[in-house]
Amino acid sequence: MSTGNMNLTLKVWRQKNNNTKGALVDYKLAGISPDMSFLEMFDVLNEDLITKGEEPVVFDHDCREGICGMCSMFINGRPHGPKDLVTTCQLHMRSFKDGDTIVVEPWRAAAFPVVKDLTVDRSAFDRVIAAGGFISVNTGNAQDANNLPIPKMQADAAFEAAACIGCGACVATCKNASAMLFVSAKISQLALLPQGQPERYRRVQSMVAQMDAEGFGNCTNTGACEAECPKGISLENIARMNRDFASAKFVSEETV
Repeated sequence: MSTGNMNLTLKVWRQKNNNTKGALVDYKLAGISPDMSFLEMFDVLNEDLITKGEEPVVFDHDCREGICGMCSMFINGRPHGPKDLVTTCQLHMRSFKDGDTIVVEPWRAAAFPVVKDLTVDRSAFDRVIAAGGFISVNTGNAQDANNLPIPKMQADAAFEAAACIGCGACVATCKNASAMLFVSAKISQLALLPQGQPERYRRVQSMVAQMDAEGFGNCTNTGACEAECPKGISLENIARMNRDFASAKFVSEETV
């Protein structure tokens, strides 16, 4: 750990677009405060590049509060960097040492084509969500929440699944670029609640089919996705999705 300002070497992936080859480019940074977030450090890098008349590094960011899931950087071989249960924007430079060399790359998956530099197209996730379709609700006034009693363990499990921010770290770290942790979390957050029951089995079939159509790989249960997920989404969601997918084959079309 460093208490004073740091000098760093960054090896940053630069790529004009998905149709051109990319390469790691070295950048030297001096006087970086250990209290900076990783993205603030990249802001300093880009300010230096702009001052020199060079093109800044393109990277995704939005809320910078660990909520939006946009800050997708592969840092020293790990999505979101060396700390557990944090996003890149929550990673601070005190996690590194003076003189360190830091390698920063984009998410690497066929379903996440590079847009430019560290930014990839994650719209495949949007299409998987859209494939889930609608949730049946009655028209008129909203039903009082107290009329839908939900056991606490079930409500907690649904809430934990809903904590998924869709960053794609699970895909980036999986040797098969599987999206099953993400998809299962989005399926589970509805499958565990009474509001999600009418379309439960149609939903899992549609979302799994879209996941496969997007070109994500298969799950082989190595558990890297759960280990690198910044929100600690459990592998239990994958097991639940697999059970629902298997059950859907035996549910009549009228029920589905």
